[in-house]
Amino acid sequence: MNISSRFRAKENLQLSDSDAKARPLGNGSDSKPADKLTTLALAEKISDYQNILYAQKQHKLLIILQGMDTSGKDGTVRGVFGQINPLGARTVAFKAPSSVELEHDYLWRVHKEVPGKGEITIFNRSHYEDVLITRVHDWIDQEECQRRFTQICDFERMLSETGTTILKFFLHISKDEQKQRLQERLADPDKHWKFDPQDLIEREHWARYQQAYASTISATDIDHAPWYIIPSDSKTQRNLAIAHIVTEKLESMKLAFPPGNSDYKDICVN
Repeated sequence: MNISSRFRAKENLQLSDSDAKARPLGNGSDSKPADKLTTLALAEKISDYQNILYAQKQHKLLIILQGMDTSGKDGTVRGVFGQINPLGARTVAFKAPSSVELEHDYLWRVHKEVPGKGEITIFNRSHYEDVLITRVHDWIDQEECQRRFTQICDFERMLSETGTTILKFFLHISKDEQKQRLQERLADPDKHWKFDPQDLIEREHWARYQQAYASTISATDIDHAPWYIIPSDSKTQRNLAIAHIVTEKLESMKLAFPPGNSDYKDICVN
């Protein structure tokens, strides 16, 4: 059994049944230094694969990171994808839509950011916000939500059928862990830039967000666009799990540099 299968979302998902504190790839707290070294080695391997992917220009890889505030989306980008050559990789952070974006359908701003051939693109939040925060705050009703689930599945199927590999990660943290991380940001002036008072308002809706995430993941977990539930109270374990899954997927692509050009064999550089 490969590592990725351990984290696949289950049918009829209930996040309360998933332990955000779990350390499925570790051997207790003593394994943290070794886990960090393993993650670094995997990050370097991902970078090597990305060089081949960029040269080959056949495959496209879309990584989607979703999770509650402080769940570690930025930390995942640094820890797992920080070794990648920026030439063939992009990170896109989706904030509240602009007035121009609101004049279009909700997928308009997303579609133009998907990876091109040879690219790895990482979404820090994504189109899934349009079936999460919108439901928690009752900006859309259930009928519209179900319509969007169908549209998102169709959108991701189209991406898959046109050569994009999609991996979706839910960074699962506990409410207690979020409290601690928010408090740490408030206690350190150097981290105040990371704190948004809106985070406290959204925290008041914790239970509704957990329900919204569970139903969203269940409705949009498809083999060609799978969801992985990543226990994320441990930052080290979070990065280790995601690095393993991304590496497995890149290995399965059978990447290879393009064939050499026989016309070049007799060229002599003076």
